[in-house]
Amino acid sequence: MPDSREAPWGDPSPGSTGAPQGGSTTTRFSSRLWPGGPACVRRLSLSLQCRRGVRAHVSSSLQTDQQPFSKESLSQAAAWVADGRLDPPESLLWTSRADGRVQLRVDASCPQPPRTVHAMFSETLAKYGDLKALGTKCQGQWHHISYSQYYLLCRKAARGFLKLGLEQAHSVAILGFNSPEWFFSAVGTVFAGGIVTGIYTTSSPEACQYIAQDSHANVIVVDSQKQLEKILKIWKNLPHLKAVVTYWEPPPQKLAKVYTMEEFLELGSDVPEVELDTILQAQRPDQCCALVYTSGTTGSPKGVMLSQDNITWTAQYGSQAGDIQPAEVQQEVVVSYLPLSHIAAQIYDLWTGIQWGAQVCFAEPDALKGSLVNTLREVEPTSHMGVPRVWEKIMERIQEVSAQSGFIRRKMLQWAMAVTLEHNLTCPGSDLKPLATRLADYLVLAKVRQMLGFGKCQKSFYGAAPMTAETQHFFLGLNMRLYSGYGLSETSGPHFMSNPYNYRLYSSGKLVPGCRVKLVNQDSAGVGEICLWGRTIFMGYLHMEERTREAIDADGWLHTGDMGRLDDDGFLYITGRLKELIITAGGENVAPVPIEEAVKTEVPIISNAMLIGDQRKFLSMLLTLKCTLDPDTAEPTDKLTEQAIEFCQQVGSQATTVSEIVSTKDSAVYQAIEEGIRRVNAKAAARPYHVQKWAILHRDFSISGEELGPTMKLKRLVVLEKYKDVINSFYQE
Repeated sequence: MPDSREAPWGDPSPGSTGAPQGGSTTTRFSSRLWPGGPACVRRLSLSLQCRRGVRAHVSSSLQTDQQPFSKESLSQAAAWVADGRLDPPESLLWTSRADGRVQLRVDASCPQPPRTVHAMFSETLAKYGDLKALGTKCQGQWHHISYSQYYLLCRKAARGFLKLGLEQAHSVAILGFNSPEWFFSAVGTVFAGGIVTGIYTTSSPEACQYIAQDSHANVIVVDSQKQLEKILKIWKNLPHLKAVVTYWEPPPQKLAKVYTMEEFLELGSDVPEVELDTILQAQRPDQCCALVYTSGTTGSPKGVMLSQDNITWTAQYGSQAGDIQPAEVQQEVVVSYLPLSHIAAQIYDLWTGIQWGAQVCFAEPDALKGSLVNTLREVEPTSHMGVPRVWEKIMERIQEVSAQSGFIRRKMLQWAMAVTLEHNLTCPGSDLKPLATRLADYLVLAKVRQMLGFGKCQKSFYGAAPMTAETQHFFLGLNMRLYSGYGLSETSGPHFMSNPYNYRLYSSGKLVPGCRVKLVNQDSAGVGEICLWGRTIFMGYLHMEERTREAIDADGWLHTGDMGRLDDDGFLYITGRLKELIITAGGENVAPVPIEEAVKTEVPIISNAMLIGDQRKFLSMLLTLKCTLDPDTAEPTDKLTEQAIEFCQQVGSQATTVSEIVSTKDSAVYQAIEEGIRRVNAKAAARPYHVQKWAILHRDFSISGEELGPTMKLKRLVVLEKYKDVINSFYQE
């Protein structure tokens, strides 16, 4: 779940060498897989005709009086070893082998028995088999399959992978946008004893090669011809790769060992059901079933190995901590659009969906280019998750629409948001709302939320990167709390969570039950490195023993490298990364994130701010301005957003583009930014924390520009290298 540190074809017959036949070019799913729609999407029967090293001194911590393992957990572990469910490897706490086994960190407060993914799905099948599981829009209509159909497709995919030669502890890599095929390929991989490995759709062929090679991928599943071409380019360098499966666009001509999804599902018909059942019965909770690769902002990406217990335990208890409801209470409806190769989306959409019988509806591949809001309106999710940039884009869109509205509408929205924000800031936990606040919600805000698709949304989450106070305040003004969590790929997602009953503005929530935390090397303000322990903790980094030893200490604590503090009630506040900590030439330790966020709050025209100053005489800053995105490519344009233009007008500038401001050094805008930075400096503890020089860049940060990672997290080392000439100019004598 959230991590606060830091996306058509018709019905070709098998073997077809031509273009897709018999369907619109916008049809995204195999007609043989999708029931309930027009004739071209009613052939699901073909698919369903199957049977069923010790770290630094700890100066202060929470729960540090407890031993790492309770007597109950040690007894349970001994029992698992005794009956063959746990092989005692060289280290019980971690492994760097895909076929390794690890000690489960069982806390006495949450000692439930471990489960496999198949056991979790089987329980869901018994309770929610007839409920809608997966939904997708095909030819303008939404179509769904039930959990019973979903389960059968997973088994069919598992048999297909076995037929293609998937070996135990080898992987199936999936390179494609979110879809039912992504889901049942992932679950089918685990059923077959393999390891599911997501690859970002934006990855280069070289990045795909690294992950496929490191994970020993036997099969790669792709969504399109574009992704297939990447794999064809590197196939010769992948000795473990046996086949490729494509699920949206079949190749233009028949290729050896390349199968359409339809062909692939039929391949498994030769594999007896009993063979799959034997594999399922032999699976154990402490074996690896998923690999999540870090974004590789420093060095090569690391393969984070997650066990079946990591997945099933987190899907249950991490989601409970976020107040996700089981289907018998209320079937949760969610929209899947964030990259499933990231732990947050994978846990939230895929595994938690199975645990609680949620209805998962898939957005269009261009969701982040503008179509997401249309999907939200049609689906009306009950809970929703977005990285901060997604919420910022929604905010900016509302601001643009408001700026173009008539005077009365604009003033009504401003009034409604102002009274609501004031109430939510001054009385955050009160259900007794003044008449003005209730009227504001009834007359204005409820309509805005409905327009956005959040009319039924009870829980809105964010993670993967810090969120500005401006954005949080904006949505509080719409009467929408944005709930944060904290976790990493290495914690299977959430280790801390907020929910409607555990909420504090700017915090990352409280510990998930059964988890532990301690802070190492705290400073006078109570800020220290965050260390975590529990069933969420990963098995280790694949093929990286030394990196694993660096991350997990002798007592099994994960050292996150994140800095934070805990308040008296156990709420966690993230202050930055240990490795991001700037140490000036004068020896001052400076956390960049709070200063960057303060500048963005004081100067609302700023989109991104990055503090500079490591081993330098003083602090400086790179700034980018808020600009619109190209509707086709989602690339930053030169045109300012409506909010940015309004800012310019307020300070006396007529600029409407970034280039106008930067090329002429627009005096009004530059003076306004300088004054905003002075206000930030005035609040600093001492002069070494002052920003003394700054520059506006010609283009906003982006994924394509490589300044941002796939989840919009700032890649500081890339920015330092890319703009080194600008940075060096700050420090020239």
